[in-house]
Amino acid sequence: MTHDALAELAFANAPIGLVILENRVIKRCNAKFAQVFGGAPCDYTDVPLQELYASLQDFERIGARGLAAMLKTGSYSDERIMRRRDGTLFWCRVRGQSLTPEAPFQQGVWSFADLSEERPVVSLTQREREVAILTCRGLTSKEIGRELDLSYRTIEVYRARLQEKFGARKLAELVAKLSGMPL
Repeated sequence: MTHDALAELAFANAPIGLVILENRVIKRCNAKFAQVFGGAPCDYTDVPLQELYASLQDFERIGARGLAAMLKTGSYSDERIMRRRDGTLFWCRVRGQSLTPEAPFQQGVWSFADLSEERPVVSLTQREREVAILTCRGLTSKEIGRELDLSYRTIEVYRARLQEKFGARKLAELVAKLSGMPL
């Protein structure tokens, strides 16, 4: 078997969802990606990645954060809520590597791992999702407030709501539940 044939076989059958993106549009995906999001690999050719985000706001906000990181390092990773083809939401670990460092979104390879078994989706507002994601990144209430242009007291209110929704008594327990760590 040739090197190219082996590389193709590895991409197609990788145990994690893989995509080749050009300007945040799917050019190619493997079977695992299609299984995670629903459908077959051919269903995703030339599909804008925006269609798989929980909201347009998430697409824009996460995209801006990812672009900033990729301009510095060429790669980006996070955990976020994504949308399957049937509309259901789920937690997903996303990692990307730009193939064009001078224009990070021009072309890249990305992986998508379904985290729904470890981390069920709790119904959250857009702002609660933002606070939850930034909390998982280890930001303080003041840091989150600066990033979202809100007061730290407002962030504390959102965190209290999140603790109630997730049945967490303390912030550390909330972070553990948000990040899917065993308690």
